[in-house]
Amino acid sequence: MLVLVVAGYLAVHNGLLGPIADAFSSAATGGSSGGTESNGGSSGDGSGTGTGTGSGSGSGAVGDESPVVTDPAVFDTTALALLATLPVKGRAPSTGYDRVGDFGEAWTDVDRNGCDTREDILTRDLTATDIAADCDVESGTLASPYTGETIAFTRGYDTSAEVQIDHMVALSDAWQTGAQQLTQAQRVSLANDPVNLLAVDGPSNQQKSDSDAASWLPANKSYRCTYVAHQVSVKVEYALWVTPAEHEAMARILAACPTMAAPVSPFVGGR
Repeated sequence: MLVLVVAGYLAVHNGLLGPIADAFSSAATGGSSGGTESNGGSSGDGSGTGTGTGSGSGSGAVGDESPVVTDPAVFDTTALALLATLPVKGRAPSTGYDRVGDFGEAWTDVDRNGCDTREDILTRDLTATDIAADCDVESGTLASPYTGETIAFTRGYDTSAEVQIDHMVALSDAWQTGAQQLTQAQRVSLANDPVNLLAVDGPSNQQKSDSDAASWLPANKSYRCTYVAHQVSVKVEYALWVTPAEHEAMARILAACPTMAAPVSPFVGGR
């Protein structure tokens, strides 16, 4: 059954079934960053939870989610096996990349739970949170998965950037590895997909910027398998590809955890 599903995914990815047609936010609102991927409220690149799982959006509500691969059975395998299904080819030009124009404003409420994605991720990843009636996370504690550092988060102009939201697969990287072929709705979905998002310490997010696994990995080595596993699932879910160097780096990391299950996004039925 898995072989048939993966084959179906590859057909979609290769067009056989037709076309697959961020610096700091305002610190007063607790914005996040993604290095060069500035958009006035988004992260640049991540997924995961404060405990290192990284899936689950809080509500699981059905809204404007638009992944390319929508069958959870595709992900019923290991991250290493799923990596083997990804096409490997060179990076496309970044010409025309526009974070807001291509992936939407940060942040939106794609799952229609009444809270924007950034607040959903802060609520998911932080502990001991104080949450206002309008969903704003006023304070909480983050164990940054990228460093293991514990951060006492307080919402405010001078403090919000200490905790940022990272896109594990950076949006600029996604643009250069297949997202140019996606519809606008699919790109907005990718930018807000909980499986691709992670609350992390600000310096790590800035350092990573729009790097892929070949050029940046978390300093916390115990999180690297989880980090790469999420990148693989995101690339499969949105019919992206990996570069040769990226594939080599991912395979090397996942070889150390060959039984790690592939994460499943709540957008395709994961919890």
